[in-house]
Amino acid sequence: MTRPPIWTPTSEMTRNSKLFHFMQTLDCTDFAALQLLSRKHPQTFWEAAAEDIGFDWTRKPDEILDMTDGPAFPHFWRGAKTNLSYLAVDRHARRQPYKEAISFEGEDGTRRSLNYSELGQQVSHCASLLLKLGAKEGTRIGLFMPMIPETVIVFLACARIGAIVCPLFSGYGAAAIESRLSDCGATILATVDGFTRRGKWVDALAVARQAAAALPSLATLLVVQQGAGKIDPGKGEHSYQEGMAAIQEAAEPLLADASLPFMLIYTSGTTGKPKATVHSHAGFPFKAAQDMAHCFDTRPDERFLWYTDIGWMMGPWAICGVLIHGATLVLFDGVPDYPGPDRMWDVCSRHSVTTLGIAPTVIRSLMRHGDDLPARHDLGALRILGSSGEPWNPEPWNWFMHVVGAGRCPIINYSGGTEVSGGILGGNLLTPLAPCSFSGPVAGMDAAVFNDSGIPVVGEVGELVVRGPWPGMTHGFWQDTERYLETYWSRWPGIWQHGDWAEIDADGLWYIRGRSDDTIKVAGKRVGPAEVESVVVSHPAVAEAAAIGVPDALSGEALAVFAVLAQGHTDTMALRESIGDLVASQLGKPLRPHAVEIVPELPKTRNAKVLRRLIRSAYLGQEAGDVSSLENPQALLALRQLTHPAGDRTG
Repeated sequence: MTRPPIWTPTSEMTRNSKLFHFMQTLDCTDFAALQLLSRKHPQTFWEAAAEDIGFDWTRKPDEILDMTDGPAFPHFWRGAKTNLSYLAVDRHARRQPYKEAISFEGEDGTRRSLNYSELGQQVSHCASLLLKLGAKEGTRIGLFMPMIPETVIVFLACARIGAIVCPLFSGYGAAAIESRLSDCGATILATVDGFTRRGKWVDALAVARQAAAALPSLATLLVVQQGAGKIDPGKGEHSYQEGMAAIQEAAEPLLADASLPFMLIYTSGTTGKPKATVHSHAGFPFKAAQDMAHCFDTRPDERFLWYTDIGWMMGPWAICGVLIHGATLVLFDGVPDYPGPDRMWDVCSRHSVTTLGIAPTVIRSLMRHGDDLPARHDLGALRILGSSGEPWNPEPWNWFMHVVGAGRCPIINYSGGTEVSGGILGGNLLTPLAPCSFSGPVAGMDAAVFNDSGIPVVGEVGELVVRGPWPGMTHGFWQDTERYLETYWSRWPGIWQHGDWAEIDADGLWYIRGRSDDTIKVAGKRVGPAEVESVVVSHPAVAEAAAIGVPDALSGEALAVFAVLAQGHTDTMALRESIGDLVASQLGKPLRPHAVEIVPELPKTRNAKVLRRLIRSAYLGQEAGDVSSLENPQALLALRQLTHPAGDRTG
């Protein structure tokens, strides 16, 4: 492995950054001073942050922060009124009507564009259509669509009338949709007739109809047609295109209380049913816009592409943050290596993308095709690289930095969650970055690493926590306050325990070491799966890897490694031994894998996050639990064939 490079911002880049200018408005000489001010004077900090990101109020708040109900339920912006639709569309449609708001490309190469005036008109007409279909303030509306312009339009139209949107992963099956919409009591589901993936038609309408048949409360399906064939509408089904053509009047945005819910977005934990996090008009959108400004330096002239799905937090996050800043949201509805392995770089070049966000696993898969593919495309517009979803390994981080970003673009590592509305940790344009690292907590986030005794530590792995409130905090779980308090607030009084293992090094850089529930403890030594996987993928024969802990009669838990081989390599016992030797040499003999398994693929979500929980359950022959986010179920079949009695594994 080559020595990890260090990226350092130029003085010009720092001085011109939005974060630097924000610090100047508060007379903070450096980032540490800014964070100290946010802890000591949170009202001053958040009021200034709202002004800095241009978060306009239709009625200004009477009080910035009210902690009457305790740290789990802070009340930001008491008395304020606003509306996400106004923030993201209306004000820009007046100021810059012909500025491109959305630049879209489909898998088949179809391209469409909407300026802010056009987007505003379509959002207001879609809001009228939803009202005509019976929606009103508080109505829950499911959104089961790929990343197309109509997804953005329906999403914002829901907010415009005070309805509550429930984004759903476009790869869900009927059961996953049914369970979520039943939980929240949705009465309308917006969907598409279908879309293509790798050239094959995916019949989304059939899935939506199957889910609707199991939901007596779901009265309406609103269908966006993408296919060439005629749709034969069933009972309660309405054509989006026909409905929009018939609308003459524009719906004005509801003057919404800052705390009015606009979105329920589900997050799946390792146990139990999916949790519906509740987000408000001045919570999630505020956090998205703030992080885009202070981490990603997003400006109105940005062309921002984050490879994601509407069902993952980063989909709504991108819509809210990019459009609130009046920038251009680039949507790509396809896969990054179809019809050729350079598709992602081709899209970035054609749309002059300035900020590209992508998961580390996607980079691992794309780098297999060689260094020359990105070089064939003009990526000169790129200014910022972003990543989220999982920890990095040094080799793909370096490839992303040097091959894609030509060594000039920082990788803004970003980690938080659906419940956070954005990042707890992030990068910025003020401080140097080492491979796989975070600069530290996002501005305003009072984060720390706690040991088991609840004491902040540096130089050792511990629990990532947050010690103070922020506007993007979920307002709880939908109709399940007890579970919300148990999940985040039960270990240390007044402390948000996020569920990630993290570490702060001697230079002050932060690292995510994996989920707490993924952590492996062998003979008393705790190790995060990402640390093991970084070693395994450094083996020349390994393309991807996952590490889990399995029961062991002697040590309590043993390490099992699952590797996907690079092209040109075959599975042999000697190869498995060499992988085990590599782990033992770099992490210590006690952490030598008890099993090294070679598999054709790892189970992943559509946004390429590896599902270690499902690897473990399949390998141990246990119940899988919630598999609704799984993109490639065939991966579990191969893992189940490897099952051995727990504690009796060889490899």
